[in-house]
Amino acid sequence: MSAKRKIEVFAAGCVACDETVAMVKRIACSSCDVEILDMHDPAVAAKAKSYGVRTVPAVAIDGRLAGCCTGTGPDETSLRAAGVGVPLP
Repeated sequence: MSAKRKIEVFAAGCVACDETVAMVKRIACSSCDVEILDMHDPAVAAKAKSYGVRTVPAVAIDGRLAGCCTGTGPDETSLRAAGVGVPLP
């Protein structure tokens, strides 16, 4: 069996964050290991900073900030293009 794709959602409990969490959970597949991270935790905030997160919500895939999260925020099309919801062979 193939390894899983690690999906990290950085959120702070706002409506936009909740919508992103719901979207990622909806489109995730069996090859996705989704983890929701609370930005109120200093260790999580430090990790987010190391990824280049400047705003929340933000999504990292396999340790790299998703391209959609470097500017306008997460969107389903960009996350799918990055592999979220696409089973690994």
